[in-house]
Amino acid sequence: MPGARRDFAGRLRPLQAELKRRLARADVLAEMIRTVNASLDPERVAESLVTSVSAWMPAAGWLVLGVDGSSRPRAMAARGLTPTLDASAQGIGAWVMRTGEVFTTASVAGDRRVTDGAPVAAMAFPLNCRGRTIGALVAIDRAPAQAAPRLAPTTLSAFLSAIEPGAIALENALRVQRAEALSVTDDLTQLYNSRYLSQVLRRETKRASRSGRPLSLLFVDLDGFKAINDTHGHLFGSRALVEAASVIRASARETDMVARFGGDEFALILPDTGTEGAVSVGERLRDRIAAFSFLEGDGLSIRLTVSVGVATLPDVAASAEGLVQAADKAMYWVKEHGKNGIYAAGSRWSADVRVEPSVLRSHR
Repeated sequence: MPGARRDFAGRLRPLQAELKRRLARADVLAEMIRTVNASLDPERVAESLVTSVSAWMPAAGWLVLGVDGSSRPRAMAARGLTPTLDASAQGIGAWVMRTGEVFTTASVAGDRRVTDGAPVAAMAFPLNCRGRTIGALVAIDRAPAQAAPRLAPTTLSAFLSAIEPGAIALENALRVQRAEALSVTDDLTQLYNSRYLSQVLRRETKRASRSGRPLSLLFVDLDGFKAINDTHGHLFGSRALVEAASVIRASARETDMVARFGGDEFALILPDTGTEGAVSVGERLRDRIAAFSFLEGDGLSIRLTVSVGVATLPDVAASAEGLVQAADKAMYWVKEHGKNGIYAAGSRWSADVRVEPSVLRSHR
């Protein structure tokens, strides 16, 4: 119909010759290499890739899918996607990563390769690096097309060659990210280590000071843990620490940062959380540890409790170092007054009720 907007396939068809000429130019390849290698952050690399290819091809939305440290595909960059388009693009990208093949369809809704797809046209390309598919680049429209959008074989070959530097840069950035993750992770529990805890705490302290929002720190010590080492040996002690770490991590919120501080001590950074909220997290953590049966897989059934110290900025400290000292002192106050409890430094919160700082309601 005159004046009607052409569908994805219709818009792509007259651009084939120009696209092929553009991809054959050395300066275009050089610009792609320069752009995607400007950062070692995977998300920035992926965003640079999208910026480049969106100037070549008339798609309404874009998605770059890659594999993070957990080996699960995740979105590295997205542009122009509604929630519905994002779900379809994610499904397409996952298929491309599994098969390593180019994907094209006139309507995702009618394509058996993708479940619960939207009625939109789409194309997707594997991001290949060193002989394997490390991601997917998805181009998706907002409407179906009369025919599947396609690139001519020679144009497709040139396009895949042009995006290969982006795939290599993304893989390199992901490798660096994984290496950095290992350097900040505790080998035994797979929680963050104390060095990274200090870095994050300094960063969050500065952010909280600028924004005026509270920041809380929890110090957690396992009561009676030494008895496991003394009675059953350090191997069983290490297994108990791994189980405790899992319970503590599950008790925290997604926004909280959990670390092993050292030995049988753990720490949690709670952004945008005041004393009352921090105590609630501590109570949930304490209840779950108390209810957990440790080392059941080894034929034992050991019960442990925790002593929890809470410190909140700016209530009791104005710096990261001050927050650590306050939380540490609060935790040891619990240890010295019966264990299995929670004490908030400088406040009236203690255990399950509000009391004076000199009194602790401990659960035995």
